[in-house]
Amino acid sequence: MEQYDKPLPLPSAETREFWEGCKRGELLMQQCADCGTYRFFPRPMCHVCNSFSAEWSKVSGRGKVFSWVVVHQASPAFAGDVPYVVASVQLSEQDDLRIFGNVEGCSPKDVELNMPVEVFFDEITEDISLPKWKPA
Repeated sequence: MEQYDKPLPLPSAETREFWEGCKRGELLMQQCADCGTYRFFPRPMCHVCNSFSAEWSKVSGRGKVFSWVVVHQASPAFAGDVPYVVASVQLSEQDDLRIFGNVEGCSPKDVELNMPVEVFFDEITEDISLPKWKPA
C-alpha cells in the first residue's frame, strides 16, 4: 500500500459502523427502526418521525448523480488529482438519501445529471476504505 498524504476521515461513535462497512466493501446506512427511513449523515434522531431507534442496513450501492462539481484548483494534497469530480449521489433506496464522493472511471466532462453510478471502495489504509463512484 502506498503512502497516503491526504486528510483521512476520523470515525466517531456515530460513524464507526459506516466506516467498518466500507472496509468490508459494504455501503451501510442508518435506517430508522420505527419508520424505515434511511439517513445520511449518521445522527441520533430520525428526521421524519423523531425516533431515537436506528439500525445499520446494507444498501445496494447504486444511484444516480444528483449534482456535481469538477475541481480544477485544489489544496496541495489534492493538486495532483485535478481535474476531478465530487458528486452528490442520490441512492436508489430513497429519493432524499444522498452521499458525496468522487466519480472515477470516466472523464469529468462525461459526468451528467442522473447518470447511473455504482459504489466501489478505494482501500486507502489498512483502516480506511473510501466509497467512490463509477459509471454503472
